[in-house]
Amino acid sequence: MPYEIGAKVKLTRDVAVTADGRAAGPGSPGALSLATGLTGTVTGAAQDSGSAAEALRASFEEQLRGARLDSFAAGLVDGLRQRVIAATAPGTGTGTGYRVRFDNGFILDGLDESSLTPA
Repeated sequence: MPYEIGAKVKLTRDVAVTADGRAAGPGSPGALSLATGLTGTVTGAAQDSGSAAEALRASFEEQLRGARLDSFAAGLVDGLRQRVIAATAPGTGTGTGYRVRFDNGFILDGLDESSLTPA
């Protein structure tokens, strides 16, 4: 169910926070996370165009370009590359991302609908 600006919402699961203040995907590690049950108010919404996924793929390729790896390490890196491509494939990151101001004052951008429930 899409949320209107001003709607009261509650987190349905713990959400990891990235360094740029956005919600990380499920299972993503993060130094900071917001706990299930935290309530807040929707302050904005935007369609996710997938540009973050493209930036992640480009960053991965740039960091490994020109690296000289032995066959074992090259196999590991290729496995990681395939996981990054699969996780950021077109259609996997598209949808509506919500900006929520939580009751504790924290503002988190990029929350997907599955992370929220009406409060």
